[in-house]
Amino acid sequence: MSLKADGRIGNLPANINIMNPVPNKDAKSITQLVRKNGKIAGYQLSDGRVLSKREGVALAKQGGIRGVAIASRNGSEYLRSLPDGDESNNLGDLPSSPKGFN
Repeated sequence: MSLKADGRIGNLPANINIMNPVPNKDAKSITQLVRKNGKIAGYQLSDGRVLSKREGVALAKQGGIRGVAIASRNGSEYLRSLPDGDESNNLGDLPSSPKGFN
């Protein structure tokens, strides 16, 4: 998706992200979502680690996760995919599992 003249990315405001962390060279990617009652509760990383939503946000802020931005809704921070024109790596399109956290 690209930024439109009206300041939107797709159907979302362009300023929805509160932080776009710069990933470290050894940053991991999110390969799977962990869902609880249909809602995202955490993330599985490319190294196999499973993190809670809060742990994922903290790691992304430190540059430990690539391809994501930090957004906030109702005071709760969460991860969003950075728009890159490739829908196959959007967080919402990743496989899900009910795995537990380490």
